[in-house]
Parts: sequence; C-alpha cells; structure tokens
Amino acid sequence: MGQDGSTPDLTEVVQARVQSGAQERARVPLEALADMDMGKDRPDPIDLLTEQDRTRVQSLVPIRHQRMSATPFTFFRGGAAIMASDLSRTPSTRLRAQLCGDAHLSNFGVFNGADKHLVFDVNDFDETSPGPFEWDLKRLAASVTIAGRNNDLSTKKARAATKQATRGYREVLAATLSRSPLELRYYRIDVQSLLDQNEKLRKRSAKAVNKASRKDSMRALDKLTTVVDGKRRIISQPPLIVPLSDVVDADKIDTLDRHRLVEFFDRYRASLPPDRAAVVNRYHLVDMAHKVVGVGSVGTRCLIVLLESDEGSPLFLQFKEATRSVLEPYAGSSGYDLAGERVVRGQQLMQATGDILLGWSRTDPDASGRVIDFYFRQLWDGKGSAEVDQMGPKRLARYAWHCGAALALAHARTGDGAAIHGYLGDDGAADDVLADFAEHYADVNERDYAAHQEAIADGRISVASET
Repeated sequence: MGQDGSTPDLTEVVQARVQSGAQERARVPLEALADMDMGKDRPDPIDLLTEQDRTRVQSLVPIRHQRMSATPFTFFRGGAAIMASDLSRTPSTRLRAQLCGDAHLSNFGVFNGADKHLVFDVNDFDETSPGPFEWDLKRLAASVTIAGRNNDLSTKKARAATKQATRGYREVLAATLSRSPLELRYYRIDVQSLLDQNEKLRKRSAKAVNKASRKDSMRALDKLTTVVDGKRRIISQPPLIVPLSDVVDADKIDTLDRHRLVEFFDRYRASLPPDRAAVVNRYHLVDMAHKVVGVGSVGTRCLIVLLESDEGSPLFLQFKEATRSVLEPYAGSSGYDLAGERVVRGQQLMQATGDILLGWSRTDPDASGRVIDFYFRQLWDGKGSAEVDQMGPKRLARYAWHCGAALALAHARTGDGAAIHGYLGDDGAADDVLADFAEHYADVNERDYAAHQEAIADGRISVASET
C-alpha cells in the first residue's frame, strides 16, 4: 500500500460511486467537517462521565477518574461518550460504515491473526456501531493533535502529524477501489512485511514486536499465576487483579454458582463456530479473577479466566462487560440485542483477521432482574500497543499514517469506500480540514480536562490510587 496517492483505473460502476460521494459535498461541504459550533446547550461533559459511572463497579470508579486525570490525552481516551455527543451536534455525511467508535491512537496495535502472524489494525471495539465514517476519522485526527501537544510538539509539527492520519486514510482507501470484496477481506497490514520494507522501522520496533510476539497464555501463566497447595491460582494484586478466591472462601470456589457459571460459559461456547467451540471444550476451569483494564473501561466488569487442558496447557480468556455503544443514542441502533454480540460482530466486520475465540454471553437475571452482557477474547494473543506519549514528530506522523491506513481498510470492508473516497477527494484538502477540526477539538478537550480537574478538586468526582 503505497503513499503516492495514485488512483487506480476504475470501472464505470465504481466511478459512479466515487461521483456519488463527491456529490455529497453539496449537502455537507468538506469544509463543514471542521465546524465546531455545538450550540449553547452542549451537555456538561462531567455529567456525561458520571452518568456512565452510575452502572459501573462503584469501588473502581475512582480509579477510572484517576487514570483519566493524568493528562489531557488520557482524559480524551476516557471521554468517548463526550465526543460522541459532540460529533452528533456537528454536520455529518450520509456515508456510513461500521465504526470503531473510539478510534484514538492507542486503540490501534499489533496482535496475532488467525494464522498466528502479527498484524496491525484497530484493536478496540467496545463502542463499535454503524455511523457516519468521518466520526471515526475525526476522533483519530483529534487524538493525534492532542498526543502531539501532550508530547510538547510545536503546533506546526503536531498539525503535520495529524494530516498524515487523514492522508493515510485517503491513500489506502484509494488503493482499495480496484480490489474485489474478497481481496479486500484478505487485505491487511502484516507487521513482518511492514518491517521488511523499512529497515529503520524494523530496528526501532524490534523490541516491541518481539515483546508482542511472546505474549501468549504461557507468558500470562508465568506473569499472573502461582501454585498454592498444588493448585495453579491467579496472583492477587488488588485492586487491579482480585481472584474470586479472595472474595469467596477458596474451598467454595468450585461450587460457587456452579450451575449458573456453566450455563453462562455454555452460552459463550454456543456463540462460537463449531470448530472453535471444539477447541474451548478441551479445556476446564481452573481459576477466575476480576481485572481492571484500560482508561475509559475502568469500572465495567472485566474478568479473566484460567483454563487448562488435560495435557496441562493453559488458556487465558478475558470476558468483559459490554454495554450500549456511546454512538447509539446519536447514530441509531447497532442492530444487535446483545451488546456482547455487537462488539464481536463489529470487530469481525472491521478486521481482516483476528482472535479465533471471540464470542459473547449474557448472565442470568439477578435478584433485580438485571442481566449483564459480556464478550470473550483471548487475554494475551500477541497483543501490543505503541507508547504514544514517547513519540517525537516523525514517529508520531508515521504512526498516524498507519492508523489512518488501518481505519480505511476497516471502513472499506463495511461501507462504500468509493463514495467516501469521492467525498474526501485526492488533493489533500481533507487533510487540512480534519487538521483544523482536530485543533479546535483539542482546545475543547483541554477545557473539558480542566473542568474534570476542577470537579476532582471540589469533590464532585472522587479519585483513588491504584496501589
């Protein structure tokens, strides 16, 4: 996938779709994507965050706000609900795709594809849902500018990096237009091929890639477990990792709601294709623990489960609470009744290849009748992410380009890539428009961050140390 911006020869049908996208500019001019007039009745961003807190594990909510309070960039990472509300109040195209919903720089990374080769792609889908394509692109662009400011880059250099995100999106989108739907399904950013093409990138990334390639269930076993009385147990690291045996008498853990747990896990297995369910069926439960993850996700229910085969091989799975996407109140229903299925189906639609054990389940109703949706994935499967806060201008620009490229592939698989290409054009004007938007939104984010700091100071929001 080159960066020369060339447009391949197109069929008449594809050219017509490109033209239809260009005609969308009559309704929403390209320059309107920089519009930040959200009206005087913009919801209080702190209210949006505390509304999310209401259904979360209350003892963990202060950790969420502690993590968000570190920098404007960490605040932005946790503020997907704020930006979804803001985006709904700005001009939007009718060019829809399956969205990540939280497409900031730290939600891209490397992981093992189904063939165990490392790929680079979008890797967080908690908020995935259909919507206007530019909502994802705007969140990505804003994240680059905010990260650039966080890393003390000049306005000029931060803007240059931000433009690379949109440029990568446009150029790779253009390269997809001559590909068949089947070719597009296989079209992915293979990490080894990427490194082979760039010696400097290979040298700088060797350590991170090697670390990611070693992240598997055996590595997790070494890092997260110990042997107690002859049994393998997950190590307690409260409040971040709390084994169920710390909450319930260890002698009772094997019988704790055993019937309900088995039914819950059976529903997960039923969500898998038969060949993949057959793999999971060869493992049995050893231990479980609550685990705190992410920034914006802190407080949602997340557990890790250690399974073991008859041969003694470990398998770590993570099941994480899924709620309604922050996009759904504004972009419409995701089309799925179960939030866990929404996450899994969205991920499968957007990625060329991914975790073969993705699935979902729903708990039985509790005493109040409430049910909780979850999605399952492998805990460590070659996963690795870039340290965005350590990037200088050149690395940030290069990384932003590849994030834009990965996002373009995801949108082309699920939306009309030709029409989106026609709307954005190939002259670089969109790069400047999205950079303008990103600078405006970075200013908004800084004001919201200051309001968050003030809410902490006056006791409206509580924070807590993780140690």
